[in-house]
Amino acid sequence: MKEQLGVITGRFQGLHLGHMEYLLAAAERCEHLIVGLTNFSPWEEAPAALQGLKRLEADANPFTFYERMVMLRDSLMEAGLPRERFDIVPFPIEHPERISHFAPPEAIYFMTIYDQWGEHKKKVLEDLGLRTEVMWVRTDSQRLTSGTEIRRLIAQGEPWTHLVPPAVRRYLDGHDLVRRLQGGTDRVCPDAAPIFSP
Repeated sequence: MKEQLGVITGRFQGLHLGHMEYLLAAAERCEHLIVGLTNFSPWEEAPAALQGLKRLEADANPFTFYERMVMLRDSLMEAGLPRERFDIVPFPIEHPERISHFAPPEAIYFMTIYDQWGEHKKKVLEDLGLRTEVMWVRTDSQRLTSGTEIRRLIAQGEPWTHLVPPAVRRYLDGHDLVRRLQGGTDRVCPDAAPIFSP
């Protein structure tokens, strides 16, 4: 029996086909999927316990909340998930006490685990009393690709379009975001503090 509400979270800083596997697997397990976008505010400083992580640095977070939201929305719809079956919301995993303002506590929180950060997120959610379901555990070497790799390929002018949904390729090409990653345009918030994320 499907869950009524499911939640998944991520930065999606370079939405790729591995992300889509995760998103669509979660959508199959629930009637309505809430996609929680972490790292949604570039102005807020990360808690001390999370500082120093590479994922917190500005160059690891080139796309805005809005840009990621559009790429997610268009890619999910392109993959056949009706728009009425999902929502995309901010998700403050780095400030767990705020999560209840963005996602419902009665939902089940779907996860995949590849590394220590995945384990950390699972503990954060379970410490809040939220139900979690780990859909799979894989090693980092079993990833199809990563946001880090997608950003590197784009920045270096190497082939990357085969690793992302068509909607992402169109959006990046159509909004000059490839050039941003290659150093040709400024970030939207070039004077912002380093961005945090899971």
